Amino acid sequence: MLNENIKAIRKSKGLSQQELAVKLNVVRQTISKWEQGLSVPDSDLLISLSEALETPVSTLLGETVMESEADAVKALSEKLEIINLQFARRKTLRRKVLHWSLISLCVVIVAVSAALVVVNSPYLGWDFHDPEIAVAGTAFHAFEWLFVRLAPIVLMAAMVGVCLTRKKA
Repeated sequence: MLNENIKAIRKSKGLSQQELAVKLNVVRQTISKWEQGLSVPDSDLLISLSEALETPVSTLLGETVMESEADAVKALSEKLEIINLQFARRKTLRRKVLHWSLISLCVVIVAVSAALVVVNSPYLGWDFHDPEIAVAGTAFHAFEWLFVRLAPIVLMAAMVGVCLTRKKA
């Protein structure tokens, strides 16, 4: 009966055998022996045990104590903590992916802009009488026209995004 009460009250208080042993200044194996019914605490340790568990000695020696709902609440809070950590990791990973995607977008825009400057609109010198070249030249011209107008806006938005998604110290 005493062994069951010690174990039930210790668990309901959320203490491990080691933590209780430290409070009582005994080794963990002593607590284990008490809980298994292999030995019993002497009167001085019984009083110290009741103080450590914040439970009257009469309760320790009395009828069997049922494990309280504190165990269930503690288990639930531990599960919620794990879930919160998983959400935090996922959020951090998403932020990193977005951050590096925006940096990549900036690099691509700068690279394409540099390529267009180096090429200096070669489609103007093409002979558009050939239908295939006419289609390619028109498509290139349309791409360049859209790129020149949209790239600065997209680049600015991407740079703001990079600043907003950087890791905060």
